[in-house]
Amino acid sequence: MTFLLLLLFSFLSPAIFSADYIPSTLDGPFVPVTVPLDTSLRGKAIDLPDTDPRVRRRVTGFEPEQISISLSSDHDSIWVSWITGEYQIGKNVKPLDPTSINSIVQFGTLRHSLSHEAKGHSLVYSQLYPFDGLLNYTSGIIHHVRITGLKPSTVYYYRCGDPSRHAMSKIHHFRTMPVSTPLSYPGRIAVVGDLGLTYNTTDTISHLIHNSPDLVLLIGDVSYANLYLTNGTSSDCYSCSFPETPIHETYQPRWDYWGRFMEDLTSKVPLMVIEGNHEIEKQAENRTFEAYSSRFAFPFKESGSSSTLYYSFNAGGIHFIMLGAYIAYDKSAEQYEWLKKDLAKVDRSVTPWLVASWHPPWYSSYTAHYREAECMKEALEELLYSHGTDIVFNGHVHAYERSNRVYNYELDPCGPVYIVVGDGGNREKMAIEHADEPGKCPDPLTTPDPVMGGFCAWNFTPSGKFCWDRQPDYSAMRESSFGHGILEMKNETWALWTWYRNQDSSSQVGDQIYIVRQPDECPRLNRLVNHC
Repeated sequence: MTFLLLLLFSFLSPAIFSADYIPSTLDGPFVPVTVPLDTSLRGKAIDLPDTDPRVRRRVTGFEPEQISISLSSDHDSIWVSWITGEYQIGKNVKPLDPTSINSIVQFGTLRHSLSHEAKGHSLVYSQLYPFDGLLNYTSGIIHHVRITGLKPSTVYYYRCGDPSRHAMSKIHHFRTMPVSTPLSYPGRIAVVGDLGLTYNTTDTISHLIHNSPDLVLLIGDVSYANLYLTNGTSSDCYSCSFPETPIHETYQPRWDYWGRFMEDLTSKVPLMVIEGNHEIEKQAENRTFEAYSSRFAFPFKESGSSSTLYYSFNAGGIHFIMLGAYIAYDKSAEQYEWLKKDLAKVDRSVTPWLVASWHPPWYSSYTAHYREAECMKEALEELLYSHGTDIVFNGHVHAYERSNRVYNYELDPCGPVYIVVGDGGNREKMAIEHADEPGKCPDPLTTPDPVMGGFCAWNFTPSGKFCWDRQPDYSAMRESSFGHGILEMKNETWALWTWYRNQDSSSQVGDQIYIVRQPDECPRLNRLVNHC
């Protein structure tokens, strides 16, 4: 009888707990829950126009704009980035000279005594299309400065620009990350994906700012500039509206609009970005990811990576791994070798928490992008599992879904919790159909993304089908709503995850659970043999 009660308790849904009780993964695995669709939220997602004051250029000359900060590999350094000068778009564009202006950050712990100075580098990128009728783009001058020698958990004030040109920003501030120990963590980490620049996006960012994060993770798909032609004409569905274009065009000024809109947040709170499919942006000579790799600063060199498309960093007692889904990842790839080395260097006595992020999910039960990343899963899941990855964040699917602990589609108390937060508010609207609904299972051969490889989804359900006939056991909770999440590490074994929906008040919770590490129950490296 006692055994039956324990078994029943382990499969309880979070919905049956009292309002004051926050369940934990120790209470799971949970019975899958689907929150009914609120049809009032299916309004058309509309992009902010270029006339909106929040996206217009508000500086003159070579004064800095689109200011953002990002973490280096550890607490003692940080990147400051900004843009000076104006972009150009037309048939014939001449890039600005990045050496014509200096890249300088003045900083200090006192607002009116910025006694330290750091210098960096600058660059210009172009988006070029060798086809008649398409417009070319060249950016303003993009600056990246790495500040080093910083103290942990300390507020620094700074301004950036070129003092010799009387082109300095106003004074901003940031707080450094705590030193990496099992007892110190950032207060709140915001997690969001697939943002774009719609009125839904503005709601997401407003709610996110209200939650006062110390760090923001953006899990791919940033500006959605590639939903536009080079003349600024746009569509919710690019391929539907523009099937005859000679190349997938983009309207690069949307990146500048996005940077201006986000500056109030990104000039104060470190933003860590990993690429999504909308950042590919193929152009002349098959060049890709130019805007993404140029506009953001990444700690890829500091973390031993050779590419902006994958890197790692520490934030207090957390080691974050940001993986690239749109660059080679198989066992012969450079990224795979880098990941093995990075995981081997993680000291769990210093950074107990291991959190990984990439754009397309491995565990999602929505029809949209269903099992699209199966080749990546086949290549990397065992490696991440064997090193005890605790949490995985993904985007791509424009909805929210949280998994039970899972490995290789089976419930596993030592597997990571996978959380899909591709619900930031972009123009392509929400995902609402589930692959387990009648008639909604996609044809298997239509699911692979050609950029990510071929068909690898040979691991079918226990009944031998490509899709489950009910919500999969690995799926603990799913809901089609726009929103964002907040991760709070309470100590070296307990973390609180909270998901907030845009339609609710800022204090109302859409989903909440404690994620609990059990290192004694799940020893590293040998778990593939013992299966916990």
